[in-house]
Amino acid sequence: MTIQTDTPADMSRNERLILSLIRKRGPLPRAVLAPLMGLSAQAVGNLSRKLMQRGFLSEEAVVRGKVGQPSTPLSLAGDAAFFLGFKIGRRLAELALVDFAGKVRMHRQMIHDHPDPEELIGFARQGLATMCATLDPAQRDRVMGVGIATPYRLWDWGEEMRGWLEFDLQAELQGDLPFPVILENDATTACGAELIFGTCRLPRDFLHLYVAHFAGGGLVLDGSLRHGPTRNAGAIGSMPVPGGGQVLDRASVSTLERLIGRPLPPDDSGWDVPAAIERDWARDAGEALAHAAISAVAVADLGMVVVDGAVPPATRRLLTDATRDALARIPAAGIDRPRVIEGSLGRQARILGAAGLPLAHHFLPGGVPVQGEYA
Repeated sequence: MTIQTDTPADMSRNERLILSLIRKRGPLPRAVLAPLMGLSAQAVGNLSRKLMQRGFLSEEAVVRGKVGQPSTPLSLAGDAAFFLGFKIGRRLAELALVDFAGKVRMHRQMIHDHPDPEELIGFARQGLATMCATLDPAQRDRVMGVGIATPYRLWDWGEEMRGWLEFDLQAELQGDLPFPVILENDATTACGAELIFGTCRLPRDFLHLYVAHFAGGGLVLDGSLRHGPTRNAGAIGSMPVPGGGQVLDRASVSTLERLIGRPLPPDDSGWDVPAAIERDWARDAGEALAHAAISAVAVADLGMVVVDGAVPPATRRLLTDATRDALARIPAAGIDRPRVIEGSLGRQARILGAAGLPLAHHFLPGGVPVQGEYA
């Protein structure tokens, strides 16, 4: 099958919706897609046929049941497009090459004492060139862009970070690349990753809380990720909490590191926090997250809070339970307390969210993550 290498600018919203539903739910037959989209079987058949001709969909093996007609699930064609992600963290920088089906084809990382702009640009240039070199010429033509997930205002982290004040990361990287570079706040991209690649069933309105070295968040309203005029909506870590300070002072891995007196590794294998200390930290962090969540609910009438982070699954569960318990104790007269659930991506959320930026721009309905309307 020949895959067109032009950009999908002429793709209809319904075509994008088919791709999004399959990306979120896995392979689906046309008979399932039709009622999800409110379209006739014939309309879905025509749309899916066009997507197959363009190389975005492929047919899987026929499924034969005891009742009814056999069905043929449609799946995403991994080689239809490729997306690059670049994530900057307090101690870890990551690069990833992600295919159209959401599979990470290649991953690189660099541990650093603090993120130096020139050092990170060198890492990104070399790594992105290596990743693109692994693709054949036709595949390289289908690289749709690179997304950057980075904390904003890095210069506020300390004197050693002053080099970021006048450094235009997006422009520096764009000068070397033939495809677009898109930059967003790292916690916002983590929320976007849950929308695009996550396994949670989500409503149209929810708050996403992400606990990493510092805490952050993302806000979804009417099924769309909201960025805000300064691209910093959902800055939960900056919200004040009772007793003084901000959420990031309590709900952050950096706070846990201060409690144990040493840095924690950027992976789950070396996470060896004493249980009592981790439990107390999670309880205090959950209190801070709950106050931020109830404030957001009072403003935007949100029905769900998703808790995720760059922590092991067991630690995420502690944070989720602590946030849920604290929410139950906070006075909430006049509003409905939201449901609190765990996120599904953990440490991968920000790098997948970075790669998801060009994916969302080119392939999602409206150019932004859409969730809930047909969930």
